[in-house]
Amino acid sequence: MMRFFYIVWNFDPVFFSIGSLDIRYYGVMWVLAILAGAKLFDCFCKREGLPEKVSESIFIYGTLATIIGARLGHCLFYDTMEYLREPWTIITGFRDGGLASHGAAIGLLIGLWLFSRKNKLPYIWSLDRIMIAVGIGGAFVRLGNLFNSEIFGTATSLPWGFEFVRSAKWLREFAPAAVHPTQIYEALCYLATFALLCWLYFGRDLARRRPGILFGIGLEGIFLTRFFIEFIKTEQEAFEKGWVLDMGQWLSIPFIILGIYMIWRGVSKPEVQVQALSAAETVKKKKR
Repeated sequence: MMRFFYIVWNFDPVFFSIGSLDIRYYGVMWVLAILAGAKLFDCFCKREGLPEKVSESIFIYGTLATIIGARLGHCLFYDTMEYLREPWTIITGFRDGGLASHGAAIGLLIGLWLFSRKNKLPYIWSLDRIMIAVGIGGAFVRLGNLFNSEIFGTATSLPWGFEFVRSAKWLREFAPAAVHPTQIYEALCYLATFALLCWLYFGRDLARRRPGILFGIGLEGIFLTRFFIEFIKTEQEAFEKGWVLDMGQWLSIPFIILGIYMIWRGVSKPEVQVQALSAAETVKKKKR
């Protein structure tokens, strides 16, 4: 609902209920992120003439690694002592939320290494292509945060400021002031990263000509976005109060450095000479 100078966000986070079980939009967004990634990988494999089993296995390795990594990352980075006291809640408390994007990234890196070994593919091949899926997937997850009225920003007088009236944190710390909808900021930046990577892959064939560059650009698009937007975000945990950089920023720095290195590595090495194939030509080649 739009009012003068701010937006009242009173969105019901529950998509539908089955008895006492609530299916939330946040979970739906995670499912859409995973399905989009699987569909994109299927497209990459068909375009490059790889067997169908390759795209099927990425769904298993990528999905499990991402979800396990996201959950363990939250438990390790944000609530370490609580989960050390009650480690079983890592599993039993899953429905209460608690997924960390940095943990998902680490889990996905491990999952992709296992996937690459199983399918006898260069690790860098998998890394370049997964970043395209990560761009659109990250946008879906941040929209899920918006539907949950969580992980928003500090107070603002900008006309697109939001009042998250379903959030106890907003009611306690900011009401009646509007705050930055940082979930939307991040989602838009991730969509821009996704669009750029799609153009570089499909239009410029950069993944095959200069391995590693797409991975590096994707890391910069995702984690530089996260690093800078964190300056106008509220802290996720009480222990972050007073920090010059919050936990999300500290965890983003290694990925930013890795991204710079991968771009430098891809640019400094000689370009790989490849023959461009259209999707139709690739499928035709497979049938011979």
